[in-house]
Amino acid sequence: MSNETLSIEARVTGHPFLSGMTPNQLKVLVGCAKRLHFEAGETVFRTGEAANGFYLIESGEVAIDAVGKKKPVTIDTLSAGDPLGWSWIFEPYRWQYDARAKEPTVALFFDADVLRKHRGDDLMFGHELFKRMCEVMVRRLQSARGKLADVLED
Repeated sequence: MSNETLSIEARVTGHPFLSGMTPNQLKVLVGCAKRLHFEAGETVFRTGEAANGFYLIESGEVAIDAVGKKKPVTIDTLSAGDPLGWSWIFEPYRWQYDARAKEPTVALFFDADVLRKHRGDDLMFGHELFKRMCEVMVRRLQSARGKLADVLED
């Protein structure tokens, strides 16, 4: 079966970021997932907009940009297999960075309203998502720190 013909269920259950989650947890994720396409240069989300979910990049590249006074600074570049977006976890549920496709990109998108409901109903589901997203946050902060050090040296 080609990558194009895989079902949402197969894409979600086979994604490394979600490895180790229970069948019931994966069922929730499958139920709120959809596949999205972004063209090169297209904005995925902007700083301050409502954080309405998270993405798992299937193909392509997405830049995470910090909005500066003069120009955006790319904090990180994500590619196939990478998760994108953790701001949906914390109030006020607003994106902290801009994200834009650097090339044609395909991603799975997971609806935050569904995820928030289930994390409240099922504490283990919430724990699994939070644990995975914390790892993402640490990587992003490390990347931002490295970029900041580079900017300050210039």
